[in-house]
Amino acid sequence: MLTVQETAARLRDFDNVLILTHVRPDGDTVGCAAALCAALRTLGKTAYLLPNPGLTDTTAPVAAPYLAPEGFTPDKVVSTDIATVGLFPDNALPWKDRVDLAMDHHPSFEYFAKENIVRPEAAACGELVYDILRELGPITPEIALPLYVAVSTDTGCFQYANTTADTHRVAAELMDTGIDYRAVNKVFFRTKTRKRLALEADMLGNMEFYDRGRVVFLMVPISLMERIQATESDAEDLSSLGGQIEGTDCAVTFRELRPDVWKLSVRTGDRINATEVCRELGGGGHAAAAGCTVEAPLAEVKARILSAIARHAPDFG
Repeated sequence: MLTVQETAARLRDFDNVLILTHVRPDGDTVGCAAALCAALRTLGKTAYLLPNPGLTDTTAPVAAPYLAPEGFTPDKVVSTDIATVGLFPDNALPWKDRVDLAMDHHPSFEYFAKENIVRPEAAACGELVYDILRELGPITPEIALPLYVAVSTDTGCFQYANTTADTHRVAAELMDTGIDYRAVNKVFFRTKTRKRLALEADMLGNMEFYDRGRVVFLMVPISLMERIQATESDAEDLSSLGGQIEGTDCAVTFRELRPDVWKLSVRTGDRINATEVCRELGGGGHAAAAGCTVEAPLAEVKARILSAIARHAPDFG
């Protein structure tokens, strides 16, 4: 595995770079990719992000200045915040065996690239990318803003348990470049559409509790999205809702992607390791935040994830 210094050295030698982000892209993958692209361009390199069809109203503006034109043929391919090729969007699959460098922070990272760097203890991949880009040159506001998006979104605006002192130090140094972090916080954390509020109301009105109230299930079926006429932007980061419910330390959000295909997002406290739970259903992630996709009727999916939780939750009952 590469060190930060070795990774920076590789990037100095790269040119004509295509940067990949993961399916259903969040602020961390997009922010890291945009910051890396900006840094490479500062060095005089040609670099672009592969357009991701899952970009939302909040993440699309971060990626917009860097999207690859149609027909761009790279010499080097880099991925940011992608743990496995199973998380590649469909249009990234042609590159699955051609990734030259992968940067990630997930404990479930699968070392799929020719060269890899991973920091599982980092709250966000943005922390790792920040250290790498510092080796390439000064962190300009153009680089700092998407990195702030990366670090702030993967820590829930520094509220999640994964936040560390290093996270705050990185954020402070990014803020010191003069970026408009207030606008980022407003867009990502303090603005909700009416449709988003309607989604949350339905989820909370139909939530289910298990394990003496410590485990909560929240459902987002396709029928709910259609009834409210909600978009992907309205549904962004719905998995953070369950963790706010008093008395729970394990929240599972069930998002129906296609009929009987459910994306599960698991958020846990110290009692339950989310990665171990999701690994039983073919997924992975972090100890406190992990996910998996299961193809089955909802009742069966609930039973399977509840059984997995019970096996990994002390004193389940």
